[in-house]
Amino acid sequence: MAVTSTRASSKPLIEKRSIDYIPEAERHGRLLSQFTLWMGANLQITAIVTGALAVVLGGDVFWSLIGLLIGQLLGGGVMALHAAQGPKLGLPQMISSRVQFGVYGAAIPIVLVCLMYLGFTATGTVLSGQALGQLFGVSDSVGILIFASVIVLVTVLGYRVIHFIGRVASVIGVIAFVYLFARLISQTDVGALLQIRHFSWSGFLLAVSLAASWQIAFGPYVADYSRYLPSKTSSVKTFFAAGAGSVIGAQVAMILGVFAAASANGQFAGHEVAYIVGLGGTGATAALLYFSIAFGKVTISTLNSYGSFMCIATIISGFRGHLNVTRLQRLVFVLVIVGAATLIALLGQHSFLGAFKSFILFLLAFFTPWSAINLVDYYCITRERYDVPALADPNGRYGRWNALGISVYVFGVLVQLPFIATKFYTGPLVASMGGVDISWIIGLLVPAALYYVVAKKWHSAVPDQLILPIEQDTVDAQPSRAGRIQAV
Repeated sequence: MAVTSTRASSKPLIEKRSIDYIPEAERHGRLLSQFTLWMGANLQITAIVTGALAVVLGGDVFWSLIGLLIGQLLGGGVMALHAAQGPKLGLPQMISSRVQFGVYGAAIPIVLVCLMYLGFTATGTVLSGQALGQLFGVSDSVGILIFASVIVLVTVLGYRVIHFIGRVASVIGVIAFVYLFARLISQTDVGALLQIRHFSWSGFLLAVSLAASWQIAFGPYVADYSRYLPSKTSSVKTFFAAGAGSVIGAQVAMILGVFAAASANGQFAGHEVAYIVGLGGTGATAALLYFSIAFGKVTISTLNSYGSFMCIATIISGFRGHLNVTRLQRLVFVLVIVGAATLIALLGQHSFLGAFKSFILFLLAFFTPWSAINLVDYYCITRERYDVPALADPNGRYGRWNALGISVYVFGVLVQLPFIATKFYTGPLVASMGGVDISWIIGLLVPAALYYVVAKKWHSAVPDQLILPIEQDTVDAQPSRAGRIQAV
């Protein structure tokens, strides 16, 4: 523990690494930071709104809560399995996709992930702009610009500051949610709401799908925030630290959303921020709640922006062989990403943002199969035995394009289309399912089973053990092995 603390204190405030491998000498942090980061990322207004949808779209309170919990556990398990890869590989999440798709082929799901997180950042920026506008007495547009400036700063500073913000957000979130729950209970007969039990499969599956999709959406970047942990960190403990923080935070927020929507008499939809703050009162109390809402969005919006930056850098490095990102280049990347999200937020805050969000949710179907393929390969086929230096070599073990992985991925996307239910697109089998989107279940199970079967027979050669880049202190001691070093 003392060594870890010393390492952490010696690291610069501004992160110098980007998508490259994290050497053991630079590893630091504790599992508690995984818990607080993901709890802080989930104790926020968008999670409240997502939980409220279970009731707004026709579900009752009791079975919505049960369905949300089941969805949290299922989706949270997928998310946490990705988190456990971070300490072992010391790499951002999406680079590991090169094992399954090839060094060039991995760009296919990564481009779609970038688009999705760009959309999530934009929609979150609108809600935060509303909160800051109320807090400072300015327009929502000015609030959006203020929020975007904060996101740029935190994203540029990087890993350590993001985790610090997560810890602070967890504390603020817990205080705010305890207060809001207390106010809600004092104003609403919660017991009476829980007694209304009209079970329907469509409403129940909707609640499960809302929560599971929420959790699975973290998969493409969750390992980005565990990759600095020492490599000897227990995978099981990493799984439970990240998973528990995300599941508990999201479930608490969604429970509040369910009760708020059920007691709002139709006043919740369209006025989400104002209604939630109204539960807590007016004046100084309302100002503090607006602040807590905006601060809660800082964590998740920064994760989205940071994840987008890592994805773009991963795409470029795949075709260039390596990429050393300077701090100036990092700033430019982040300004472009956040600038694009801010422009979308400003243009769409009163008009097309709802339709744009439906398009983003539609994109979920494009990386659920990626998640299934990545997890099956890592845990069942290669069993953590990656050749990390080869991930940077198009002529190496994993090649430029992996036809096996890409084919299963494309099939996994196509097989979901009949079951997708969004405003952007609705599949032909949705009506027979009661209008519920179960595409995420199909997108996980079918590609996972198919990839396991075909990869068992046709997978490329798997190393006998995990191969990591040779670190500089090892090279100094054994110069004859220096030729194996490659930039990742």
